[in-house]
Amino acid sequence: MEVLPPPSGLEAQHAALFTTGSLNFLHELISTFDKDVDQILQLRMSRKAHSDLSGELPHFLEKTAPIRADPAWRVLPVPSRLQKRHVDIGDMAPCDALRFIKALQSSAQGIQVDFDDGNCPTFRNQITGIYNVIQAVNNQFPGVPHISQAPVLMLRPRAWNMVEHNVMVEGKEAPGPLFDFGLLMFHCGKMLFQHKSGPFFYLSKVESFIEARLWNRIFVWTQEKLGLPLGSIKATVLIENVFAAFEMEEILYELREHSAGLNCGIWDYSASFVNKFGHREDFLLPDRSKYVNMEKHFLRSYMDLLVQTCHRRGALATGGMAALMLPGRLHTDSYTRVLASVKRQKMLEISAGVDGFMVYDLNLIKPMQELFQVHTDGDNQLHRLREDVSVTPKDLLSMPLGGVTLYGLKYNIAVGVLFINAWLSGKGHFFFRGQVEDSATAEISRSQVWQWIRHQARLEDDSRVVNRQLVADLTEELTSDLSVRCLSAWTRQRLYTAADMFLEIVLKRHYPEFITSYLNQDHTFLSYQDQHTEEEEALETNKQQSKL
Repeated sequence: MEVLPPPSGLEAQHAALFTTGSLNFLHELISTFDKDVDQILQLRMSRKAHSDLSGELPHFLEKTAPIRADPAWRVLPVPSRLQKRHVDIGDMAPCDALRFIKALQSSAQGIQVDFDDGNCPTFRNQITGIYNVIQAVNNQFPGVPHISQAPVLMLRPRAWNMVEHNVMVEGKEAPGPLFDFGLLMFHCGKMLFQHKSGPFFYLSKVESFIEARLWNRIFVWTQEKLGLPLGSIKATVLIENVFAAFEMEEILYELREHSAGLNCGIWDYSASFVNKFGHREDFLLPDRSKYVNMEKHFLRSYMDLLVQTCHRRGALATGGMAALMLPGRLHTDSYTRVLASVKRQKMLEISAGVDGFMVYDLNLIKPMQELFQVHTDGDNQLHRLREDVSVTPKDLLSMPLGGVTLYGLKYNIAVGVLFINAWLSGKGHFFFRGQVEDSATAEISRSQVWQWIRHQARLEDDSRVVNRQLVADLTEELTSDLSVRCLSAWTRQRLYTAADMFLEIVLKRHYPEFITSYLNQDHTFLSYQDQHTEEEEALETNKQQSKL
């Protein structure tokens, strides 16, 4: 096993993480399950190839019909601290210690401690983030409630598609999720369990019950190694993929001793349609800024099915994250308008029967908790079995009507470019037009641009074809406009590099499966990690936040 030396200034944190005991544990964990992770990724490729060649669409699996038909089985009840999941804080990259501490001091029920969508996985960020979690679990942050009283930590390791470049096990780069999960469990698992506050996880981008089965095996193995009782680990699976939507019951069944329920994620889920069927014209996804939201039939059906499935099996169902940010000044028209918009969106989820959801802005915690207090009874809505719901494959696969607008095209280009720019600066999310953007919104943004070019979609505004030249021109225009905000030649060059990388991605003949995988393997991203100073990035962040 080889671990690279620490980034400058993180020698103590590196030494605390990579002890003899943790290295032995990581080595055994990764070498035990490494082939299984490879098999999962190969099965994904095989399934995609079969779908492309056969033209088959997803369906509820015949071989697992007995599981769905058996009314008797349930997931094990979750611990008391998970019974009430009304409001979690989302996109909480724990490398940001100041925001992490504020979250721990908040009244939220939980914190999505995010090493995935809202985090950029540089070695510096991973070491700092995991170390900060250890500090929180061991009550080392001053002014923060004891871990047994603070919001519960819902730890989200990276997804299967990500690797950790800085650790080699048996001559191979370590799978990112096993690196994150292994260190978090080794250093925090027992303490969280002793204080009845975990260990709890979010599992990203699971595509099938086979993948849930692997996570369950990893949980069982880890609990045995660390001397924890079976079922100590609880995990919420994010249903972010169209294939997974057809296997919700099976995913719960595989994790029934370790399940904390399922979660809806609108943008990764929508992007998965482009990922799996984007080359088919009948799956052309219209402008997300105008035609794609949770009120559309395919997304509403997905949420209704998720709630019904979870509650029938005694599992909690949670909704997505409110990305909008409240304006700083209270009692203004803009503040009232933004709050009303978030309330309307989240009332749709509460009405569907969700037991909780996420917000990014800590100022939204209290008003969202009040929504649950006013419109629901008790800690959760498990009693709402949604027997009125009957979802068919057609419901889940029906694309919304609509076209492409110039505004939507520009918006998607902006989010894609600025996300890559954020990654090049070592950040996993950024702020744009009053809301937070992360890898999920970057995923749907670049997916739509790729698909619109692929199918030569026409703009509603003036019938221009969305082609290479139009996208290149709009990207150049956007980059030129944004470059005036850059504080140095270095940050200006980085922005133009991000624009070039965005064009590379959306012009590929074959759709890159995940933007994060693409960037994480890219030499430009890897070479940028140690080229910027903290002072320069702080100045840039402050300026961008004040301008956008």
